[in-house]
Amino acid sequence: MPRLSIPALAACLALALAACSPAPTSTGAEGAASADTADTTALPQGWQHVVGVDVPDAGPVVQQLPATVRSDDGVEVTVTDSRRTIAGGDDVISVMEALDLDAHVFAAPINTATAAGRAAPKQFLFNRTTGAEGVLSLDATLFVGNSLRRHGNSGLAAKLRDAGLPAVIVDDLQPAPDKVRKTAALFGAAEAGERLAAQVQAQLDEAARIASGHARRPKVIHVSATGAGGQPTVGGADTAAAALIRLAGGDNIGDAAGVRDYSVLSQEGIVAAAPDVILVSEHDLELFGGADALWSQYPTLRQTPAGAAGRVWVMPDVQLKYTSVASGAGAIALARALSALADQAP
Repeated sequence: MPRLSIPALAACLALALAACSPAPTSTGAEGAASADTADTTALPQGWQHVVGVDVPDAGPVVQQLPATVRSDDGVEVTVTDSRRTIAGGDDVISVMEALDLDAHVFAAPINTATAAGRAAPKQFLFNRTTGAEGVLSLDATLFVGNSLRRHGNSGLAAKLRDAGLPAVIVDDLQPAPDKVRKTAALFGAAEAGERLAAQVQAQLDEAARIASGHARRPKVIHVSATGAGGQPTVGGADTAAAALIRLAGGDNIGDAAGVRDYSVLSQEGIVAAAPDVILVSEHDLELFGGADALWSQYPTLRQTPAGAAGRVWVMPDVQLKYTSVASGAGAIALARALSALADQAP
């Protein structure tokens, strides 16, 4: 099938996509791990784990509480106790893990992909319809939201504060170092947060350096099992995955149509997009039901250059779908994998 020009592709995808409603170490050790070396489930032949292996970790910290911080909805909040924290997303939990505050994760999203989130005493649904009563019934000491759209503009954080529960929002749509810095500060670990943020920034800079040497920018389609009422979706222009793909030297398919968030892509749109790489997170692959189920959900993926080559790359959720402490490690791993692909003939 002939390749479409960028304008033609954008027009095609605009028709095909429907926006849905409702992430001290060295920076030189990351790489793309093959299926037989990654410590994860074995993948089909041709598939590949792409895993950053040097995620920054501050180790145990001594919290300096109370800590007064400015929430991203503009309100100053004083945190006095984080021992029962409701975490709005794995980006927040990843910072808590890096600070050795795993045991403080009291409630996590039901689709959490982090170890501390899965070990939390409570699992909870956090979306635009989450009510203050349900959150307050968990009897937590702190709420940390990760979305102005879901936790701020909805009025949830304000209602929680009015009821006496400290609520801080660290919005997901900001660079990873800023998010890490803000999240650590609210837990009374500002100094450790500065160190973590600097390490993440150094890794992101290294990934950008690697990407600058690519012979070309391979086209990447990031597919997810969530985001549109249970329908399979692709990552839109404002997702953490899209930012990671761009930084690592790839062209994100979801950008071409200018869609936001995770959106449905028609089978015809998949063929028209002609991705060189299919990128999926470990948890999404699990939700799909495995490799065979991925093909059955998106059968025309096989008709793309990526599908014909069996070029499916699997990344940890915290390195792909969230901007947080693992973003830099994931970016370096993806940049190296794309660099190797870019050197091949398209």
